Amino acid sequence: MSRAQLKVEGMSCNHCKASVESSLMRLSGVTRAEVSLANGSVEVDYEEGKVTLATIMDTIRDAGYEVVE
Repeated sequence: MSRAQLKVEGMSCNHCKASVESSLMRLSGVTRAEVSLANGSVEVDYEEGKVTLATIMDTIRDAGYEVVE
């Protein structure tokens, strides 16, 4: 199990939080996704053999938010 904390721009409300978390939880291999609006971050627990960090980042972008690398 791996954990990543990503800085994400553009999230400002509970709808943003729910959108990002639900998009990530639909990915096979993601076991937890938690958005912190106050910190502008997303913490994700995932299984490396099932999903890549690149896929997680792409999913956040597809939901309409910018991952800050």
